[in-house]
Amino acid sequence: MVNPTYEKLGSAPSMIRELFAYGLRRSAEVGPENVFDYSLGNPSIPAPQPVQQALLDVLHDTDPIQVHGYSMAGGFDGTRRAVAEDLTHRFGMTIRPEELFFTCGAAAALISVIRALTVSPDSEFVAIAPYFPEYLPFVESNGGKLVSVPADLDTFQISLDILEAHLTSHTQAVLVNSPNNPTGVVYSRQTLEGLAELLRRKSTQFGHPIYLIADEPYRELVYDGVEVPFLPTIYPNTLVCYSYSKSLSLPGERIGYVCVPSCVEGQADVLHAVAGAARSSGHVCPPTLVQLALQRCADARPDLAAYDANRRLLYRELTQMGYECIPPQGAFYLFVRVPDGDDVAFSQRAKLEHDLLVVPSTAFHCPGFLRLSYCVSHDMILRSLPAFRAIREKYQ
Repeated sequence: MVNPTYEKLGSAPSMIRELFAYGLRRSAEVGPENVFDYSLGNPSIPAPQPVQQALLDVLHDTDPIQVHGYSMAGGFDGTRRAVAEDLTHRFGMTIRPEELFFTCGAAAALISVIRALTVSPDSEFVAIAPYFPEYLPFVESNGGKLVSVPADLDTFQISLDILEAHLTSHTQAVLVNSPNNPTGVVYSRQTLEGLAELLRRKSTQFGHPIYLIADEPYRELVYDGVEVPFLPTIYPNTLVCYSYSKSLSLPGERIGYVCVPSCVEGQADVLHAVAGAARSSGHVCPPTLVQLALQRCADARPDLAAYDANRRLLYRELTQMGYECIPPQGAFYLFVRVPDGDDVAFSQRAKLEHDLLVVPSTAFHCPGFLRLSYCVSHDMILRSLPAFRAIREKYQ
């Protein structure tokens, strides 16, 4: 006998992972230069030089027993202190080390927060579609209910009127991801201030706080000077879930954190609940080596020149072909409207006829679009353009 909930989750297909696996097989068959894989959001630039140097320095000058030993459950004091100082300096809001709980990436951070806030089988978590597919198993596997609310399909900002209609007395939190995966859109300050006002009003109406869960692995990946507001400065009841996977090109190191600022209502209880949820799910003692390195380079930032060049090239070429694309402001994704609205069929045709791997937006609970991850080589984009052109011509 096995747990049926987890058996269902484990056997459920992932469109993204299946496309990526297909690409690996096809690359072995026809050569990687003939496969155009836009499926996976895997950083394609190296970690910033200060980060690489910090990792080497830790290995060189730190006791190996410490480097490869356990950390404290929620991270080393020195790591939390360095990151808290960086956040305080950048966002003008005092963040204390004890308000940070380090985790094995943003997934563990989100799971810990969701588990901590699920108080009954009726607990609801609202996500703005399109959204990261794993939100659904993160919520359901911890006994809650995920409520999907469509974004404004013209701007992909949050449609506050539609969101309000989905908030109930069972709403525990609203999940927001900005810069957004899969659209590349950054929620504007105006949108976020409207969201904050709505959540304050509904919290008063329902007699309990509605938390905002800020899923922020792409916070530093923005272009053209676009602002990414630090959400606790706009809405006090915000829990920040962060990962260094994208910003510092460290997905394999599995390092992130939950930030529960002092402005959060019942902050001590919430932080204890997050720590307890992490402990109960085994998401404690995150990797030591990268924690020790972060103490030395918490202020490191990515060089986005390569991503920006890819973004501009792909957006320009596809729009000239007649594709309708959402202008990407952040992350490394381009969201493309499918000419006839059938994203699954388009993805399948691209895969089988051209070895062009693009993710149907049905995977993100918003059909009719395609997600293209442009964290790839510039040369691959150039080589893939004839395939995009050939498919587009079939819809004319």
